[in-house]
Amino acid sequence: MSNPAAVAGRTCLPDSSKEHIRTSLLAASQVESPATAGSNAVRIDMAQEPRQANKPPSRLLEARNVYKSYRKGKIEVPVLRGASLDVCPGEFLAIMGQSGSGKTTLLHLLGSLDVPDEGEIHFGGTRIDRLKSRARDRLRNEQIGMIFQFYHLLPELSTLENVLTPVMIRLGVWRYGWEGKRHRERAKELLSLVGLAHRWHHRPRELSGGEMQRAAIARALMGDPRLLLADEPTGNLDQQTGREILALLRRLNQEQGLTVVMVTHDPAIARHADRTVRLVGGVVQAS
Repeated sequence: MSNPAAVAGRTCLPDSSKEHIRTSLLAASQVESPATAGSNAVRIDMAQEPRQANKPPSRLLEARNVYKSYRKGKIEVPVLRGASLDVCPGEFLAIMGQSGSGKTTLLHLLGSLDVPDEGEIHFGGTRIDRLKSRARDRLRNEQIGMIFQFYHLLPELSTLENVLTPVMIRLGVWRYGWEGKRHRERAKELLSLVGLAHRWHHRPRELSGGEMQRAAIARALMGDPRLLLADEPTGNLDQQTGREILALLRRLNQEQGLTVVMVTHDPAIARHADRTVRLVGGVVQAS
């Protein structure tokens, strides 16, 4: 059997269109007001970092020989058996697999919601599986956006307030009180981006399934993440609404250079991605 790392690995080559997007974002960031400059500081520094000649850009996300098992009573159930994966900056990657194949488990490990039993996970060149829980929480809040099949919107909050929750958690009550107006404007801009400008004051029970998923996407973008992880984002939607959500993810990837990793069991959905890999027998294989 071939080495999983070799099967799933990929050389991240420069892409002129994505380089143009990064350059445009950098130019735009240089004319921001001082009040908004801080939120983009990490991305600006990365864009300005010089590359060595003929050296391909670093992989944004890497999993190396990852194992993960769960226990049911006295029985140990292996899920991942040496899974390896590379994700390039600006890529739209689909991970396919049957129900129960470990797709969601792998996504949770990539997003630092859980840690592997063995193996390594690196994000932006930093190993993250050894970080303490609080550091992983901060990483997700500031660098990684996540959307789920069942939305996970808080029912007592409005759509706007749900989108603001990552910032509220990051800043705390007092600091949010000082900076809240700026962040509320940003949240409204994101709701407009996902087609919910007219629904920001509604609560989740007043939204359709597609609108709730759009709100969840806006919430995931609130921290200006470098990576968006999507767990069966259309699995709870009708076909037409699902196509609209996929088109939105594709637009974010192409127009903003956002790196997207999506898990799905549906080949038709996977075809929207730049590249597809399969999770079979606990290892990642090229499609």
